Amino acid sequence: MIKRNIYLSLILSLLFSTFQGQSSYAIELDETTRTVPLEESGKTIILTPEQVKRGKRLFNNSCASCHNGGITKTNPNIGLELESLSLATPARNNIQSLISYMKDPTSYDGATSIAELHPSIKSAEIFPKMRNLTDEDLFAIAGHILMQPKIAAEKWGGGKIYY
Repeated sequence: MIKRNIYLSLILSLLFSTFQGQSSYAIELDETTRTVPLEESGKTIILTPEQVKRGKRLFNNSCASCHNGGITKTNPNIGLELESLSLATPARNNIQSLISYMKDPTSYDGATSIAELHPSIKSAEIFPKMRNLTDEDLFAIAGHILMQPKIAAEKWGGGKIYY
């Protein structure tokens, strides 16, 4: 009986320590991983661990239903990996351009507004999840999107072969 209790407590402590380790995800990321492009000029910024956590939570709540794993469910040819973001017009490969897109999205070639089709601040009355997002929230989401290729590598935006 005592051996059984010892084994049980050992297993429970291992499980508890495993789950505890997952909560410190953002803190474990080094500054290189948390450094993302801020603007088109090439200026960069280091995201704080709080911004990393917040960006992940907000992305999962507001964006992941269509962009889980960096894919785009409505158009699998265009994902959130850096290559697709860089080739868009205008390029969406920095925080400022992603924030601009989340406020008023345009087609991949930049020619047409798609605010009524894509969740955005401009169309918050149609997409309620966007209603309460602040500029800081959009900043954190953009940071999350730009940081993911460093963490998930080819899985981010890689499509259904990974997810």
